[in-house]
Amino acid sequence: MAYAANTLIMVAVSLLYRYADFVTLLGGTELHLGWIVGVGMVGSLAMRLALGASIDHYGPRAVWLGSLTLFAASCFAHLAVGTCNGPAIYLLRIAWCCAVAGIFGATMTFVSARASVERMAEMIGMLGTSGFLGMVLGTQLGDLLLGTETISWWQTRWMFVVAGLLACGAMLFVWLATRQLGRPVWQPRPPLVRLLRRHLSARILLVGIAMGIGLSLPGTFLRTYSAELDIPRMGLFFGVYAPTAVVTRILTRRLPERFGTTPMILLGIGGLAASQLLLLAVRSEWQLVVPGISYGFSHAVLFPSVVAAGSSAFPLQHRGLATTLMLGTWDAGQLVGAPMAGAIVHYSGLIGLPSYPTMFVTMACLMGAIGVGYALTGRRRSPLTATCPPAPDSSRSIAADLPQSLPVAHSPTACGPE
Repeated sequence: MAYAANTLIMVAVSLLYRYADFVTLLGGTELHLGWIVGVGMVGSLAMRLALGASIDHYGPRAVWLGSLTLFAASCFAHLAVGTCNGPAIYLLRIAWCCAVAGIFGATMTFVSARASVERMAEMIGMLGTSGFLGMVLGTQLGDLLLGTETISWWQTRWMFVVAGLLACGAMLFVWLATRQLGRPVWQPRPPLVRLLRRHLSARILLVGIAMGIGLSLPGTFLRTYSAELDIPRMGLFFGVYAPTAVVTRILTRRLPERFGTTPMILLGIGGLAASQLLLLAVRSEWQLVVPGISYGFSHAVLFPSVVAAGSSAFPLQHRGLATTLMLGTWDAGQLVGAPMAGAIVHYSGLIGLPSYPTMFVTMACLMGAIGVGYALTGRRRSPLTATCPPAPDSSRSIAADLPQSLPVAHSPTACGPE
């Protein structure tokens, strides 16, 4: 049921990859688009800690259903937007982004609680295959609704109507998946600042932000880039992106458990940098296949490893906060990346540089630099943690749950329960 709900909501999210058509129809440019998407991330990012605490306190069911309701309402409210210069489009984008944050935070908390820490990345990765399935269906649906040479007002409105109805359909599956899920037992919680200082790794946050910057670019700017190349349809890119990611997820699902998350993160961030450069060679629709494959591989390897590395550092009772915090790095990446990419495209053209090539090269260099920094600042896992016997999930030690990026000295005991 959770898999079906996530598929439907990802169809809706992927359908809204055509959001650029809506902004363009309102008279906006890439600069407007970048700021609208970036400001939307402000609201989502600001709500992450509250959403995580709410999931831990009220359980994923309430947050999941409430976020789906907000998603549908924000989609339907877009029907009344008539300009990209007023506050309405920014406020609705913030509401929509907050809803997406709540949906994915609750979904991953619900699913990851059903697996051991060692297999968390595998569990998140397998859930993610529903997202890639939704991506294929959503982008194809977007091409069906808006894949014409000239896009009219009613086509963009139908996009929001269909996305809202899909969110309503997902509510049924969420209700079925969580109908026997009780409210979590209240436990005393340490101050939030102390909890974050104790378990949060700055280097994994930085990689998460880079992931958000890189992986969000196709959903925001691929439509305008393909339009500049006179390519009316972009479904082929996501049509190969998603199957590649699904196959990669299946083939690599046990590698984080076997080798750790650090090698997988480095592989994913390197692939993401290469993906930016591969977009430079695109001149026709069929050439979207190559960067689509590269993006799918990078996404499949990078996302579950980053989320698992950051989330597993926290005790089980704070896993909702940890998961939404790691998903918040995606929002932070869009907050930084979308306005930055939009500004590069806009201003590089004004000074005589090729706009999109300049943006892709800049992003590739940024991904590469962050990957190198992550590799150079890593610390080896203490031998003591390798000898700790496995413990049940409910009483796992902090040391056993820590990713390679946090030293064992931060835990009160080496192998005992918290």
